[in-house]
Amino acid sequence: MSRPDFNLLVTLDVLLTEGSVARAARRLHLSPSAMSRALARLRETTGDPLLVRAGRGLVPTPRALALRSEVARLVQDAEAVLRPAAALDLARLTRTFTIRSSEGFVENFGPPLIAHLADAAPGVRLHFLPKCAKDNAPLREGAVDLETGVIGATSGPELCVQALFRDRFVGVVRVGHPVISGEPTVASFAAGRHVAVSRRGRARGPIDEALRAQGLERSIATVVGGFSTALALVRSTDLIATVPERHTGNLRSGLHTFRLPMPLEGITISQFWHPRLDADPAHRWLRGCVRDLCAPLRDSSDSTR
Repeated sequence: MSRPDFNLLVTLDVLLTEGSVARAARRLHLSPSAMSRALARLRETTGDPLLVRAGRGLVPTPRALALRSEVARLVQDAEAVLRPAAALDLARLTRTFTIRSSEGFVENFGPPLIAHLADAAPGVRLHFLPKCAKDNAPLREGAVDLETGVIGATSGPELCVQALFRDRFVGVVRVGHPVISGEPTVASFAAGRHVAVSRRGRARGPIDEALRAQGLERSIATVVGGFSTALALVRSTDLIATVPERHTGNLRSGLHTFRLPMPLEGITISQFWHPRLDADPAHRWLRGCVRDLCAPLRDSSDSTR
């Protein structure tokens, strides 16, 4: 079966509404001859005359009368589908967004984000998922609406990405730790016992490469999956944690933070999402909330470059 020309629905709707080829032609900005040809195609497609002459005018056939309301509804529905989305009404918005983030991001930025959403859009709920791996399949498959973190080499090229803020790594120990009895040096830093952070369970990473460049190696006492867990261990041990400074701001309360004694490249924390949600008004609003929440960190990092 050949595919029908759905443009004929619009033509049929106007013809049945106007009851005149000439008036329908003016309304659709067509010539009377073009509208007559369209009516001939409609008659051929439906197998019905649709409009027949009665005196100097046209009257609808029974089939046309039966189709009139249904055709009008179909055209209205199609126009609604193709029309730009209506203005977002936050007070009536009911939706659950699934966000995949690290524990540190949720603990640091989750409370103010939830408070803002409760005030602006009380019908919106957030479902936070842990970042167990750098696999973007959940974004592509629709299981995750938004993700925050560092864009890696394995991230899909089709993702939409927006930088939130720059961050740098710092050392963190309990108050009174021996490493801060004086100004920490590369040697004293490497000599301590460390807690490494890796979602994949890898004990070695950029910190070890930076130390190795200076002929040093650190001792890894344990490996954990998140920065908040590393900081919890640091509170009651002599371990040394290396964490992103801005990413863990609220989590380091009561601990001593120091500048790393060796150069280590910073990171950019971003939010990223699948293109199918890029134009969605509610999703765009959520992204704006996250971006505004991180704006003070972004502005302060820009001013220190």
